[in-house]
Amino acid sequence: MTDLFERPTVQGDQQPARSSRSAERARRAAKKRKARRRRRAAIVVLVSLLVVGGAGYVISQNVTSLFGFDNPLEAKDFEGPGTDPVDVVIEPGSTGRDMGAALVDAGVVASTAAFVEAFEANPSAGTIQPGTHTLLKGMSAEYAVARLVANDSRVETKITIPEGWTVERVLAQTSSVTGIPVEELQAAMADTAATGLPAEANGNYEGWLYPTTYVLEPDETTALGVIQRMVSQTVLELDGLGVPAADRQTVLTKASLIEREAKHDEDRPKMARVIENRLAVGERLGIDAAVAYGAGKSGEDLTRDDLADTSNPYNLRALTGLPPGPIASPGKASVEAVLNPEPGDWMFWVTVNLDTGETIFTETYAEHQVYEQQLKQWLEENAG
Repeated sequence: MTDLFERPTVQGDQQPARSSRSAERARRAAKKRKARRRRRAAIVVLVSLLVVGGAGYVISQNVTSLFGFDNPLEAKDFEGPGTDPVDVVIEPGSTGRDMGAALVDAGVVASTAAFVEAFEANPSAGTIQPGTHTLLKGMSAEYAVARLVANDSRVETKITIPEGWTVERVLAQTSSVTGIPVEELQAAMADTAATGLPAEANGNYEGWLYPTTYVLEPDETTALGVIQRMVSQTVLELDGLGVPAADRQTVLTKASLIEREAKHDEDRPKMARVIENRLAVGERLGIDAAVAYGAGKSGEDLTRDDLADTSNPYNLRALTGLPPGPIASPGKASVEAVLNPEPGDWMFWVTVNLDTGETIFTETYAEHQVYEQQLKQWLEENAG
């Protein structure tokens, strides 16, 4: 029997239909395997990024159960206000993380992460002051931040030195505040290289212990540390005003005379001018505050003999020129007056009212005598 239709002839390298379908299935399978490998690689990278970047919270929270060790990302925290006191130093410029690390090292908080969380949750955390703070071991991070913000944990010593005080009074005040014996302070002052006293002071600290309020950290509250701080503050102030090193002692000496005489800031530049005018013509300065300093007395206790005593190198009633050095610690206003005397021809001043501090400046001795009489009258009316 004959076929009605002839089968087409297979040309050249053509494959049968069954073979073509098998090859296609193989290609599809290979493509799927390649896609699965790409997806697995992407998942591995994604998980790594999530854990490293901190976003893989669920994964990180289960690290302990999965692998059997402590999770470094977990914000461990203590409970309660703490137990034993411990000092911790917060360095200037510390971030919340820096503070947390210091507190962890001291045993105050359980983890840096917990402290950072509490730090960021407290709107006043940015006011935390550097310095040494006494905290408690085993505090919750919230308690620790609150204590630091309150600043009642800071360990510090405050010493206030008023303008016009002598070295003797400064040492007495320092001793009473810090508990350091005066003898220890004096012993520290013997080493001028260690305290930083400039050579132009000739070993004399008078005038070089700057009057201000000092806030001292525990490591500064030593005899040497306190004296170093006061001397360095004087140098810092003089440098800030542009005083050359060679002129420091002279400037401090003049300023100390003004400091002990002036009652009002507006009088200081005028006094500076009187000093310059009298020095220029070789006239004795006649400043009783210097006489009293050299005699070891108060100005009210000076006698005629004291005023005539030429053995007193500070007797500006009897000797010409400046005294050997400062007679007290001058403040900034007095130093600025020396650097910028007010223009004028004054040669004298006298305080005519000791209650108000009213001071009169004159050019001639005759005028000066008039106001001296006014002072005498005031003294008579206010005797006792």
